[in-house]
Amino acid sequence: MKTGSATLPLHGGKVPRWLFSKMKELSRALMEVILIEYPREKILENLSNPFWFQSLGCVLGFDWHSSGVTTTTMGALKEAFKNLDAGIYICGGKGKTSLKTPEEISEIGEKTGVNAEPLIYASRITAKVDNTAIQDGYSIYHHTIIFINSGEWCVVQQGLNDENGMARRYHWLSRDVVDFVNEPHKGIISEGFTKPLNMVAKESLDSRKVSAEIAREYPERTMKELKKIKELTLPKRHAIISSDINVDKLVKPLKLAFDRQPEDFEILLGIKGIGPATIRALALIGELLYGKSPSFDDPARYSFAHGGKDGIPYPVDKKNYERSIDFLKKAVSRAKIGDKDKLRALRRLGSRNIET
Repeated sequence: MKTGSATLPLHGGKVPRWLFSKMKELSRALMEVILIEYPREKILENLSNPFWFQSLGCVLGFDWHSSGVTTTTMGALKEAFKNLDAGIYICGGKGKTSLKTPEEISEIGEKTGVNAEPLIYASRITAKVDNTAIQDGYSIYHHTIIFINSGEWCVVQQGLNDENGMARRYHWLSRDVVDFVNEPHKGIISEGFTKPLNMVAKESLDSRKVSAEIAREYPERTMKELKKIKELTLPKRHAIISSDINVDKLVKPLKLAFDRQPEDFEILLGIKGIGPATIRALALIGELLYGKSPSFDDPARYSFAHGGKDGIPYPVDKKNYERSIDFLKKAVSRAKIGDKDKLRALRRLGSRNIET
């Protein structure tokens, strides 16, 4: 489901230590309220909604539109859930931390009895889809998976584009994923629309099939066809062109694919060593030799409650921030002993805001 788009410019710098500390406190209090009012699945549902996630980042007082909203909000939530006995776990993070995701999932599985293998696979294949099957110019640099004891999960990950200085955030929700490689996204937030190679669009079904078929053929034959393609003049409308392909560098991944004999595109995509260049090459052969074209369609109201770190629309109001944390903590504490007056007051305020 395509649920909207928004601007996410790449911003440098770090969140102030004092603000991140408050973000952890407030995010924990907010999550506790949600857990009192709703089942745990609601948190997965909320985080997989790109607009709700953006609103959360605003409420936490970080920034209303920068790329750092994603990394900092997920960082604060990860720390908050470490101290909550809620059966909700967050693994992964930014840069090198994202590479530790499988290890973190395994450790939690050993401690809790949660089946780690499907979660590790979901983590790997969602990253592969957004980095390799969708080639929109954004390289994934932040990856987190959030899951509960039942095995349900959501993924929030973000890619960057150095050329345009923008970021794109991708959202996944397990209950909505029928097929990892066919229209799988809950939502994507980005700065606008491009013309990517989109191998997970429904229009790319035939291209996916023929790519897997080509991968099962002898690599030498595929290499021969690629060298022929290098001599062709391709239509300007395509996002993939022959100059994008370094034939010599494809020998190893094509042999890997041939040895594995992938039955379908998802298995092909999941093979370690199969990257964007290999997928581009297979899609190109499939289009020019077999007439199976991939898709090039792009899959893509809150103001601040407490201000923002950059002073927009105003500097973070520390006293108001403290009052919000205190109110929510008291509401949670009272709700645990049966007194939900404060939570009911919040619900009434929310209803009035929606009506107005």
